[in-house]
Amino acid sequence: QDTSKPKAAMFFSESPTNPFLRCVDIRKVSDLCRKFGAICCIDTTIASPINCRPIEQGAHLVLHSATKFLSGHNDVLGGAVAGESGLIQKIRDTHGVLGGVIDPHAASMIIRGMKTLAIRVRQHNETAMAIAKFLEDHPKIERVHYPGLESHPDHLIAKKTMSGFGGLVSFEVRGDRKKTSTFIDSLRIPLIAPSFGGVGSLVEQPMVISYWDLSAEERRLLGISDNLVRFATGIEDTEDVLNDIEQALEKI
Repeated sequence: QDTSKPKAAMFFSESPTNPFLRCVDIRKVSDLCRKFGAICCIDTTIASPINCRPIEQGAHLVLHSATKFLSGHNDVLGGAVAGESGLIQKIRDTHGVLGGVIDPHAASMIIRGMKTLAIRVRQHNETAMAIAKFLEDHPKIERVHYPGLESHPDHLIAKKTMSGFGGLVSFEVRGDRKKTSTFIDSLRIPLIAPSFGGVGSLVEQPMVISYWDLSAEERRLLGISDNLVRFATGIEDTEDVLNDIEQALEKI
C-alpha cells in the first residue's frame, strides 16, 4: 500500500510453506491484491487440493507440483496451474511458445494417482496429526512445526484456510547434527529422500539434503538448524509409523 514504491504485479507464496508450514491468510491477501490490481498466486502443493482451495478464497491462480500428492507415487514429474480463464489463456499462449509438454505416459500416471487422491490425503492428514501430537510432548523433541497444533503460529489461519492440515511434519530433535542423523538412520519405515506426497513415508534432515549448498550462516538466517527433521507421511498404518518413530528416538 506504500505509493512511494513501484506497483506490485503479483503476490506469490506457498501455503503452507516448506519446511516450517507457515500459512497465508489467502482471503485477506487476495482482497488486497484485487484492490491494488495485483495477481494473487498461491502454491498449495503441500496442502493438496483436498485440504486447501485458494481459488475459492479469492486467489487468481493456484499452482501444484503434480509430482507430489496429485500423482501420489513418487514416480512422475509434472506440474499444474489453475485459475481465471483470462490468465490461464495467457499462460497457455506463452507455454505454446516456450514448449515443455508433459509426455502422455506421465500424464496418464497423474490421472491414475488423482483417482485415489482423496482417500490418500485423509490418511496423510491422520498420520501427520498423530505424529505432531506425539512429538510435541516428547522430551527428546525441542519443537514441532505443524499447522494442526494450537502451538503453531498460524494455527488459526490454517483452520480458516484449510479443511485438513496436510501430511508434512517438521520438528527439531533435542541434540546436535550427529544425534539427529542417528535418529533418522534408526527409522525403519520411511526412506531418506527430499520429496513428499507419495504412498510411502519419507524423511530428511534438511541441512544435509535440501540446503547442503548453503553456508552455516545462510542456513541460520533461514532458520534451518542442524537438528531440523522433515517427515513426509505416507499411507502406512498410523500406529506402525508412531511405533517406528518411538523406537528411533530411543536410539538417541
